[in-house]
Amino acid sequence: MYLTQLVRRAAQTSPKQIATRFQGRTHTYPQFQDRVARLATGLHKLGLKAGDRVGVLALNSDRYLEFFFAVPWAGGVFVPINTRLAPPEFVFWLADPECSVLFVDDAFLEVVQKIRPEIGCVKQFVYMGDGAVPAGMIPYESLVEGNAPAADAGRGFDELAGIFYTGGTTGRSKGVMLSHRNLVYCALNASLALRMRPDAVYLHAAPMFHLADGTETFGMTMMAGSHRFIPRFDPEEVLKMIDGEKITDILIVPTMINMLVNHPKLKDYDVSSLRHIVYGASPMPEALIRKAVEVMPKVRFIQAYGQTECSPLLTATPPEVHDLGGPLASKLKSCGIAAPGVEVRILDAAGKEVPRGEVGEVCARAANVMLGYWKQPEVTANTIRDGWIHTGDGGYMDEDGFVYIVDRVKDMIISGGENVYSAEVENAVYRHPAVVECAVIGVPDEKWGERVHAIVRLKPGERLDEAAVIEHCKQLIANYKCPRSVEFKDDPFPLSGAGKILKTELRKPYWAGKARNVN
Repeated sequence: MYLTQLVRRAAQTSPKQIATRFQGRTHTYPQFQDRVARLATGLHKLGLKAGDRVGVLALNSDRYLEFFFAVPWAGGVFVPINTRLAPPEFVFWLADPECSVLFVDDAFLEVVQKIRPEIGCVKQFVYMGDGAVPAGMIPYESLVEGNAPAADAGRGFDELAGIFYTGGTTGRSKGVMLSHRNLVYCALNASLALRMRPDAVYLHAAPMFHLADGTETFGMTMMAGSHRFIPRFDPEEVLKMIDGEKITDILIVPTMINMLVNHPKLKDYDVSSLRHIVYGASPMPEALIRKAVEVMPKVRFIQAYGQTECSPLLTATPPEVHDLGGPLASKLKSCGIAAPGVEVRILDAAGKEVPRGEVGEVCARAANVMLGYWKQPEVTANTIRDGWIHTGDGGYMDEDGFVYIVDRVKDMIISGGENVYSAEVENAVYRHPAVVECAVIGVPDEKWGERVHAIVRLKPGERLDEAAVIEHCKQLIANYKCPRSVEFKDDPFPLSGAGKILKTELRKPYWAGKARNVN
């Protein structure tokens, strides 16, 4: 299994298919393969050796896609950098894997120049933009146009292909080592589970550094689908692209779907070409997906669940579940069934499978499970035990094999000895028509240990008070699960680079100086 084989097959079987189109640049798959091979030669001339790490700090583009395949073609290992990080975090993500080359675009030139003294491991800087080339950097196109195509380095199977650092939403970032086998196997799974087709036109709207979009990056290339790009997510730009480029497939996170379905100009654009919206990476409130299905009735929605450590796909909810009047509608709260080639079990603390319907930790084993964490063997051994990866997600499985995520284990609130799953409370709050965004966290409480606290943002022009939110929840969930306090925000919530609400940031003011350790 070789990542580069995806490109060669696409060029062979779909020679007339447009591989990429972005900002006036259009390349067929044979042209794309040629550019990838030439860029690999350019990397060799920069001194890249087998196994060397190459970082990229950039917004979405066609060149980002070329990077993903040129680095392994040259024998290297790619390291995508989260674009939402602070400068010290950029330094860590580059220095920890000892990246020797860094690709950077216009959006990050200034910050790279500032941290340059701290990233001595980086010997070569490649400028991905089209403007004046900054001093000390190499223009991207000079690595392509001025070189003959390189022979494929032939790395594959269990050799390291990429290091994807976790977002740090639950603690210090860890470098997830993914092999060629991991990523190709997941591309196979995803192409089946996410219903990818050779005639697809996929829009990279989620950030390309994140492996959620990577599922489609590799899966769509495997299927010889066509790639389109917007630099960063903007709801109206997404609508314009769907209309103008006749986009058929898109992968976005729930917060992005929320922005789309509530956008005031949604009806101004023709979105009839859209066949599939894949969503995942964070919990989807049931009220939101119901609204999305109602607003876009012809779109087939698919939920994908997984994590970086699994390349990332573990389960998928088929489109039939989103038929609100169909026989599988009761499964809408689930994150689906195991993807082809993946085995999922719900295990207790002793590693034994729990009965169906009982909450435990979601665990899995498959060929897409990571090699381990970069330079962290102890953490790796604690995460992969007896061949099973422990996801850190609490959930249960029903009699039909559908998996239901109740919460991140670390996000579970223990109030008065009762386990409260924040996702369940958020689902209840979201069902209020005045609510546009919600996050539920545990905050210190002298009586209960932790108190269920809801942070709510309302739709423009709506009014709601704490008592109304609590009373609304009491009609839907048990009293002990209901918020005991409610905070209203006007500004959007802090988000990770992948669009997840950063509960770690929301908790900080409440837990400053306190240990979050409730028995």
